[in-house]
Amino acid sequence: MAYWWYAELAPGSEASADDLAGAGLGMRFDDQPSAEEWLSSFYLDLQDLGVTQISLFEADRLIYGPMSLADA
Repeated sequence: MAYWWYAELAPGSEASADDLAGAGLGMRFDDQPSAEEWLSSFYLDLQDLGVTQISLFEADRLIYGPMSLADA
């Protein structure tokens, strides 16, 4: 099963789906550690796009979240 991140944007954020995809959202990961490593590397980029919260899924099952990026 693939792991993936779902992002929630701040109200009024102007980030497009293409912006989010360009930042790596939509990527699929083989395992949870790989997904978490990616987030550790790119959370600042996500914050810059206006992402306020993020949740990790395995297929359609919520693993955890929403998790705030405000304190990350």
